[in-house]
Amino acid sequence: MPEARLSPRERLVLTAVIDLYIASGEPVASQALATYLANRDGLSSATLRNVMANLAEMGLLEQPHTSAGRVPTAAAFRFYVEQLTQSGRSPSIAVTGQGPQPTPLSEIRRGQIDESFSGVSSSHEYLERTSHVLALISSALGVALASSTASQVLEHIHFSRLGAGRVLAVLVTQAGVVQDRVLLLDREMTSVELETAGRYLNENFRGWPIERIRSEVARRVDVEREAYRQLMTSVEELCRKGALANIEASPAIFMEGMANLITAESDREQLRQMLLALEAKQRLIELLNAYVDGRRQEVRVVVGLDEASPAMQDLVLIGAPVRLSRESLGTVAVIAPTRIQYQEMIQAVSYIARLSERILDVPAQ
Repeated sequence: MPEARLSPRERLVLTAVIDLYIASGEPVASQALATYLANRDGLSSATLRNVMANLAEMGLLEQPHTSAGRVPTAAAFRFYVEQLTQSGRSPSIAVTGQGPQPTPLSEIRRGQIDESFSGVSSSHEYLERTSHVLALISSALGVALASSTASQVLEHIHFSRLGAGRVLAVLVTQAGVVQDRVLLLDREMTSVELETAGRYLNENFRGWPIERIRSEVARRVDVEREAYRQLMTSVEELCRKGALANIEASPAIFMEGMANLITAESDREQLRQMLLALEAKQRLIELLNAYVDGRRQEVRVVVGLDEASPAMQDLVLIGAPVRLSRESLGTVAVIAPTRIQYQEMIQAVSYIARLSERILDVPAQ
């Protein structure tokens, strides 16, 4: 990669160009760069023009118009992100020495995020709120995804009596999937029996994979039948009739902030193609699964998503894995134009990902 051959001066200038471009969105001229890097020995406008020309030859800067300044390329942003993530795995845009140095997420921002998640108690609420908060903070697209295994983890179950031998079971998973089934029972159950059975399952098995609940109920029937004969008989009957049958394992995905990307994109045809790619939820799920590894508890930054779709070449993904329960994982991410405040977004995504364990009371691994 050309950035591997950069001198300290070239690293300094490239970082400064990226900082200024992120801040203004305008091509960076040598005069503006000289002002930004004032009091740096040997960095006159003429010197900076030469350095910028070298960076352009390396494919790190480009000139949109003949008389305009320079803008960073995707390769330049990749260099920038590499500097951020290697500097203590924490981002900043402060220009010092050869590149950006780390600073933590501000107390004010952490407080705003904490307040935004007030009252959240389930993984479904956490994912839904995450997409909203990330869209708000980034002015881009906030995405939150539950893995397909989370679709099979119990959040809540409720039984209602419909009539002779017929019971409605409403099952909610931790991924937010809601499924109702009509159960045809071999014996009549009163509303009290159904309420007691539902309470037993919710209090004992919330957060359990559904498959494990069925086998554990069968085991407890034998152990506890005498002590809780009527209750266990009712629970066994409801489970046997399909109250906890497997549901379709489709990941739940929440997105908010699509309008932010519409505002940022001026090329109408590229915008149309980009929206088609993002609205294809299965493709978006594949994108997150491909780039964010749940086994590595760190933020992943991918600049240029053209492998997913050519129309997404000017977008960046900042994502991290989250733990939704002992058994299931998810992903939280921002998808934004490459001109984004990387230092804050990497920190914010990381903070929100770690927040899930506190909000959802997930045991430490």
